[in-house]
Amino acid sequence: KGNGMIGNIYSMGLALQALQATGMFYAPRKWDCAQAFSVVSTHDYQQPMAIAQVLPALVGRSYLDVAGLDCAATKDTSPDRQLPLSPALGTHSVPRAPIQVYYSITNTLQGKHFHYSTSVTVPSGSTLLRVLEVAAEKNPQTFSFQMEQTSWGPYVTSIHGLAASTEDRTYWQFLSAGDALQEGVGLYKPHDGEHIQAVFSTY
Repeated sequence: KGNGMIGNIYSMGLALQALQATGMFYAPRKWDCAQAFSVVSTHDYQQPMAIAQVLPALVGRSYLDVAGLDCAATKDTSPDRQLPLSPALGTHSVPRAPIQVYYSITNTLQGKHFHYSTSVTVPSGSTLLRVLEVAAEKNPQTFSFQMEQTSWGPYVTSIHGLAASTEDRTYWQFLSAGDALQEGVGLYKPHDGEHIQAVFSTY
């Protein structure tokens, strides 16, 4: 893409590793390395899987380099300096101001179509997962959902009793202002007045 993104923010780590490792063989067109690296260096990665994939590229390596590592030469080395410890958190936290998030679920793909909307109030800085939980607590008949934990964080598998299926190639896609979210429900933090849509989709 024009801004340096290759796929999405989560595919960038492996894409950069692949382009670095195959640079001398892969040249259908020149890629802007600096622009791509500016995308990952400014993103606040928090998921261990995403960090594990982008870190090798940031240090100029790829997972292919593992085969040539000399562990004997590095086993006795120690860091030059200790990292400073994080200051202890206080026992009292400052209350966060409440925000209002509009949330809707839509299915026009399978079975009986539906569209429901609600608004929920959560503390600022809350994740989208918290928004889903509050909506489900407020109206479980309509906004109940199921999820599973993955190495990429929580993944919503079902909303309103309608489950995603790899056989049918369906999933629940989350959007804001019509654009797909670049982070999962466990990391994305909606802002005040934002409208989040969960749309039953196919790929």
